[in-house]
Amino acid sequence: MIEKYLIGTYTRRISKGVYQLELDTDNQKLQNLQFVGDAIDPTYVAESNSKRIYAITKVKDKDDNVTGGFKEWDGKSEDFPLTDIASIHDQETSPAYIAVDETRKLVFTANYHAGTICTYKIAGDGAITRADRIMDKGTLGFRPEQQDGPHPHYINLTPDNRVVAVDLGVDKVFIYDLDDSGKLTPVSELQMEDGYGPRHIAFDEKKGVAYLVGELSSHLAVLDYDEKAGKLTLRSISSTIPEDWTEHNGAAAIRISKDGKFVYVSNRGNNTIAVFSSDEKGNVQLIQRISTEGDFPRDFNFSDDESFVICVNQNSDNGTLYTRDAQTGKLTMIQKDVKVPEPVCVLRKK
Repeated sequence: MIEKYLIGTYTRRISKGVYQLELDTDNQKLQNLQFVGDAIDPTYVAESNSKRIYAITKVKDKDDNVTGGFKEWDGKSEDFPLTDIASIHDQETSPAYIAVDETRKLVFTANYHAGTICTYKIAGDGAITRADRIMDKGTLGFRPEQQDGPHPHYINLTPDNRVVAVDLGVDKVFIYDLDDSGKLTPVSELQMEDGYGPRHIAFDEKKGVAYLVGELSSHLAVLDYDEKAGKLTLRSISSTIPEDWTEHNGAAAIRISKDGKFVYVSNRGNNTIAVFSSDEKGNVQLIQRISTEGDFPRDFNFSDDESFVICVNQNSDNGTLYTRDAQTGKLTMIQKDVKVPEPVCVLRKK
């Protein structure tokens, strides 16, 4: 079987935009890298059930002034590059994350450099209008170079269809209510320890927990989520890197297996995927660290049946394929050095 994945990238050196990569599950091989569409630094991408593809990007005017936003492509075609539907560039610079709300027909963005989160309404014809914009709250953080103010790095839906926004700059996780028009209303905020540097979060609805990656601290936190109150509370924190690791590391992506038994986190610097087991209450224990066979693994993702994991390394321009043991959760590398230019995001196509 052939599965297809969208790869978001930086376009600082050799990449031209968004790419598609195939996984041949029968032959256990990544193959057939194809150029999908032109964009400047389309680091993260999202796809709707109607196969519209949304890619973060930015534009420059004749004076090199930059505005950020995203493009919308018609993803139904296999003829590349894809056809543009619409675009919007109304932010100070390009966002860091993008997600889709199918029920309300909304798109969310988190803008790391601008310190804002935005919601956008998507019309039936694909027209895009901004619905809301919020500046995160906070001041100079524990690590001034990276925490000089709000830096939201992630926004998406909670299991109960609220919105969660993760802010690296102020060490906070925000929960919002959201109406059909895209208007956000604050519900709660979780203050993490100084210098935690929250980056991405993943929820396990059955266990009532969320797992929060700390980029600056290289930590994985287990959070309890009270859906009735819309509130997160800290339960525990574990390290994603070895105790004797002294070089730079930034924890990045996080994934949970469908059965909830395993949590995976990528380490940029240590250049590993850390594998944690998760018990019936959501408590975690490290069981493996495995090399990503490259430098700076920004993201990874499961195959459809979770028997494979695809990882991409930004600085070394390569992808790595692993098999995954569903019983133990552990990974085994089976293919490396797959050419992928400046990769940042791995999105399984619908």
